[in-house]
Amino acid sequence: MELRDKLVVRPDKPVKLQDWDPAETLGLEKESAVEKTEKSMARLDELQYLMYAGHRHALLVVLQGMDGAGKDGTIRHVMGGLNPQGCHVTSFKAPSAEEADHDFLWRVHRAVPPAGDVAIFNRSHYEDVLVARVRKLVPKEVWSGRYDQINRFEQLLTDSGVVIAKFFLHISKDEQRRRFEQRLRDPTKQWKLSLDDFEDRKHWDQYAAAYEEALARCSTAAAPWFVVPADKKWFRNFAVSRILVETLEALDMRFPKPSVDLSRIKLI
Repeated sequence: MELRDKLVVRPDKPVKLQDWDPAETLGLEKESAVEKTEKSMARLDELQYLMYAGHRHALLVVLQGMDGAGKDGTIRHVMGGLNPQGCHVTSFKAPSAEEADHDFLWRVHRAVPPAGDVAIFNRSHYEDVLVARVRKLVPKEVWSGRYDQINRFEQLLTDSGVVIAKFFLHISKDEQRRRFEQRLRDPTKQWKLSLDDFEDRKHWDQYAAAYEEALARCSTAAAPWFVVPADKKWFRNFAVSRILVETLEALDMRFPKPSVDLSRIKLI
């Protein structure tokens, strides 16, 4: 069984995060996982090049999680080996005035990768059924209609050749506290602190409920959600890298044939 089959959220199934152990490592030891991650990263580099050459698919990676779950760390440690010419990271924060004047998916669609490229979303369109819901930024009748809108949007993308892999980086409340305490002590990490992070921690249960509904309603065959245990950073990195390799290998990509008759080329 592939790793993605073990961590995928089954479509149309209820999700209870308490059923997913954030400290799970599936029996792997750290040393072995780090070695496997390095191999997966090397394979990802090969697959990115193959996807660019074929120019039929694009890859969209969505990273979501509670504050401190490791979205930045995943990008740095897993995606760091990709060719930056064909890889773009977008961090979705509070909408700008221009973005707020459009529908909630407008700014997201603009960041979707073109054929051959990789895009990584650090947070995403799901903020509009998470933060918007918990902080009551819009009425319930607004955010509750967005699940179906998101599903239709993602189906449009996959119909257009965009492969979508969505990762919920699942940490425990205790692990979040440990990471926040570490940031408070470490001058090199204090810049990452935000009052909003501590305020959102007060609403842990509400965010958990919002994530559960988003995972349950928006994990589809076309755009699945994966719940990645993230208390152990080394396992998080291994899981994300391995699932991405499995996802791209399933496309069975091939290099395109030369556009010229090679027999006519003479080197002088």
